[in-house]
Amino acid sequence: MVSWIISRLVVLIFGTLYPAYYSYKAVKSKDIKEYVKWMMYWIIFALFTTAETFTDIFLCWFPFYYELKIAFVAWLLSPYTKGSSLLYRKFVHPTLSSKEKEIDDCLVQAKDRSYDALVHFGKRGLNVAATAAVMAASKGQGALSERLRSFSMQDLTTIRGDGAPAPPSPPPPGSGRASGKHGQPKMSRSASESAGSSGTA
Repeated sequence: MVSWIISRLVVLIFGTLYPAYYSYKAVKSKDIKEYVKWMMYWIIFALFTTAETFTDIFLCWFPFYYELKIAFVAWLLSPYTKGSSLLYRKFVHPTLSSKEKEIDDCLVQAKDRSYDALVHFGKRGLNVAATAAVMAASKGQGALSERLRSFSMQDLTTIRGDGAPAPPSPPPPGSGRASGKHGQPKMSRSASESAGSSGTA
C-alpha cells in the first residue's frame, strides 16, 4: 500500500507536473530543441500511462512493481539517460511512420461512425420521449388530458369555475326588452294595445 502511494506521488509530481512546467518554459522561450524534447517525452508518457492502466491490474502482485515504475519515470526524465528521446527515436517514431496511413484511416472511420451513432441514438431518444409523452396524454392522467383537449367555451368555464356557477350570459340582441332612446323600456306592441283598450273602456 505504501509503495502504491509513493509511486502515485512520484508519477504525479515528477512524471506530470515537473514536465508540464518545463514544457511551459519551452513554449514561452520558443526554444525548438526544448520543445521537441518535451513533445517526445509527452508521447512516451501517454503510452506509459495507457500501459500502466492494464499493468496495474494484472502485474501489481509482481515484486518491486511500483519501485520499477518509479525507476522508469526517473529514467525517462533523466538528462543523462534521455530515456524518452531514446524510446521515441528507436521504437515509437519508426512504428508510427510505417503505420501512419492506416491509423489516419481508422481515425477517420471511427469519427464518421461515432457521428452516425450519435445521430442515430439522438433520434431514438427523441422518438422514445415523444412516444412516452403521447402515451401519457392518451391514458388520460388527471388534469393533463383535460388541458390537452381543444378548449371550447364550456371547457373554459369548467376549468375557471371548478364547479362554481358560470356568470350569466348576456341576452341575445332583439329578445326580451329593448331600451329606448332615453333608457326607458319600450313596451311591446301587444302590451301597448291592451293598455290602450283598457284606457278607453
